[in-house]
Amino acid sequence: MSNAQIPDKPALEGLEQKWDAAWSAQGTYLFDRDAAARRGRGGVFSVDTPPPTASGSLHIGHVFSYTHTDVKARFERMRGKTVFYPMGWDDNGLPTERRVQNYYGVRCDTSLTYDADFVPPFQGDAKSLKPADQVPISRRNFIELCEKLTLEDEKTFENLFRQLALSVDWTQTYRTISDDTIRISQLAFLRNLQRGEAYQALAPTLWDIDFRSAIAQAELEDRDQQASYHRIAFHKSDGSGDILIETTRPELLAACVALVANPDDERYQPYFGQTVRTPLFDVEVPVLAHPLAQKDKGSGIAMVCTFGDVTDIVWWRELDLPNRTILGADGRVLPDAPDVLTTDAARAAYAELAGKTVFSAKKRVVELLQESGELLEVSKPFSHPVKFYEKGDRPLEIVSTRQWYLRNGARDGALRDKLIALGKGMDWHPDFMRVRYENWTNGLTGDWLVSRQRFFGVPIPVWYGLDENGDRDYDRVIVPDTALLPIDPTTDVPAGYTADQRGVPGGFDAERDIFDTWATSSLTPQLAGGWERDPQLWELVAPFDVRPQGQDIIRTWLFSTMLRSALEDDRAPWSDAAISGFIVDPDRKKMSKSKGNVVTPADILDQHGTDAVRYWAASSRLGADAAFDPQNPTQVKIGRRLAIKVLNAAKFVLSFPVPEGARITHALDAAMLATLDQVVRDATRAFEAYDHARALEVTEAFFWTFCDDYLELVKERAYNQTDAGQASAALALRLALSTLLRLLAPVLAFAAEESWSWFEEGSVHTAPWPEPLGIEGDPAVLARVGEALIGIRRAKTEAKASQKTPVERIVLAGPAAALDALRAAEGDLKAVGRIAEVTYEVADQLAVTGIVLAPQEA
Repeated sequence: MSNAQIPDKPALEGLEQKWDAAWSAQGTYLFDRDAAARRGRGGVFSVDTPPPTASGSLHIGHVFSYTHTDVKARFERMRGKTVFYPMGWDDNGLPTERRVQNYYGVRCDTSLTYDADFVPPFQGDAKSLKPADQVPISRRNFIELCEKLTLEDEKTFENLFRQLALSVDWTQTYRTISDDTIRISQLAFLRNLQRGEAYQALAPTLWDIDFRSAIAQAELEDRDQQASYHRIAFHKSDGSGDILIETTRPELLAACVALVANPDDERYQPYFGQTVRTPLFDVEVPVLAHPLAQKDKGSGIAMVCTFGDVTDIVWWRELDLPNRTILGADGRVLPDAPDVLTTDAARAAYAELAGKTVFSAKKRVVELLQESGELLEVSKPFSHPVKFYEKGDRPLEIVSTRQWYLRNGARDGALRDKLIALGKGMDWHPDFMRVRYENWTNGLTGDWLVSRQRFFGVPIPVWYGLDENGDRDYDRVIVPDTALLPIDPTTDVPAGYTADQRGVPGGFDAERDIFDTWATSSLTPQLAGGWERDPQLWELVAPFDVRPQGQDIIRTWLFSTMLRSALEDDRAPWSDAAISGFIVDPDRKKMSKSKGNVVTPADILDQHGTDAVRYWAASSRLGADAAFDPQNPTQVKIGRRLAIKVLNAAKFVLSFPVPEGARITHALDAAMLATLDQVVRDATRAFEAYDHARALEVTEAFFWTFCDDYLELVKERAYNQTDAGQASAALALRLALSTLLRLLAPVLAFAAEESWSWFEEGSVHTAPWPEPLGIEGDPAVLARVGEALIGIRRAKTEAKASQKTPVERIVLAGPAAALDALRAAEGDLKAVGRIAEVTYEVADQLAVTGIVLAPQEA
């Protein structure tokens, strides 16, 4: 029995700080490795926890989805599993670099040398800073600032997650930019390379001109942009007239390599195989057929440029067209004209565009076409979807660059089929999310581009041999001894070379690119689970039990992790995937930073309390979107009311001491406990099926019945030490409280722990999950008496009498079975209703058909 003092007025305030400190001091959530070793893999529940991006503030969506994971982890811990619940921080990547640029007012310039005394111009206090105004600093200075800011963000995140009561083992944390992480990422890549799963190629690449980096298919999003069709005349080479095309990208006219129409389009069938000459630049290009051309789009025939959009890439590849790129990595028109521009007029027109941005080049091309009479019409602006990097501000361009790729099944049917089969072998919660995974896998159009032209991330661990001219020989990729990992090829020297051979003919050159952030995050099971570092731990936790995550990153994090596991271990990395829905605003729009409708959770947690917020999150099923209105968070308020009621109910129940040798002897007590047994069974099945919302629903419903009906019915008997049924009531109350606190503990982490401490030793979160007590009772007794109590209260209200008004006689009518149930608890019913006499009448429906109030004293 605990000796904790029950406060006079229990309150939620202060519980977060009190119990977080206690849990830390007592090691409540530490992974017990010795216990795990004794129990084996079957006795461990391992969570591949999402590592949040440490590049800003957490939002209410984090609270939502991380609570879903935590309630399941708490349930499994109470079920006797040794829970492996780590936390990672996703530090590297473009979002981190952008935050550092804006926070400190700097940008990276690899031509600069390191300044050990550099002090950034801002510390998060810059107002509206343009990229051109950012101070250029060396790569090393820039990376140091990235390290500094992410460490600060991680501390902030951990504090909020502790306030949220995540039962994470904070000794099991990792960073996606640590030496150990870099070693594992580089080792996994080198194994991919050795097996032929990684390769490099010069190919059209989706390119963000602000980040100056390649972007993978999984990082794309469509955004509606305004555009206009420009009707332009291409001249038939035989001089017989013009073919009119409509394009939204006239600025790419110098990169045109063909016109393409649908093979079934009768308008253009006579011209297939012929050629036309481009306006302004007078370049001869073929007219070709391809089924992707849309007969009802524009004039039905498309100008193929290398490259205007992703369809151009398909046409370029499948029709074997030349590559005539005119845009550089900075998004400006390249200074040198393509070789096919041979006339003075063509070169003069190109010179008008060289060095211009896409916007300025478009404006000038339109003017030139108007002057030449080859621009026939400009349509009214319309809205159409354009590819963006999901965290970028400007439309992506397509440039030809040399990049590293991982095979992902896009061009390998056997690998694709394996990935689909592994997905089918998992349990998905909810199941329909599996279809989204399959649709993404089947819809891949290219291998996974994993290299990025950035600075803060895991270096790609290779060098290149240089030929006699000092140019890279891409057929001579130099790899390190894996025992030397981690390495940075920009500072480390490959075996067989000396430092003075760097960058000289016959020497070597470093790969300067880093890995895409998902190329590291796809290894979170390995990073957290000790792969290749701690084989015993890896055997205990892998494959993991669950991957919890949001639905929007099925295409990125879930797919990429599945791919890496399939390539390395030929298995799925987890047995289950638990997918949370989105948080939407009151207008049912998804919350996102770009839309400006994100709610940060700190104020909500401070105002309403953690348990209230956890209740709101746990009330939503996996896969279901949840609306959140910070001005009127109804579910949060309901959760706070529930948490406060738990404290008050516990205090009330504990005011009745349980006599030694007490037994359940009263029908109403047995009925309540029998009903509770079914709640335990239902909640257990729900938690096992990852349906935390159902578990909470059945538990909460019973809790309010327990408080509003049962407590009221038995309190007189429980108070009365001379009543023969007092011991039965006190014992039933204590048993129910113990069970209810454990059922509610995964959600109401603080209120349950506080209440538990008043009468039990140890933490409720390491107490055994409740089992049915097996006390024989008829649940109908509790149900019927509850209905009768409602009827009695209503009858007094309709008589305009206080609920405390004595009743001389009351008539209860109902089916015979219901009346038998009422008779079994008649004493408690009389006590709570202050009723002197009860008369029963058989009827179809249970109701109070008569009431005689006792005369009131003058």
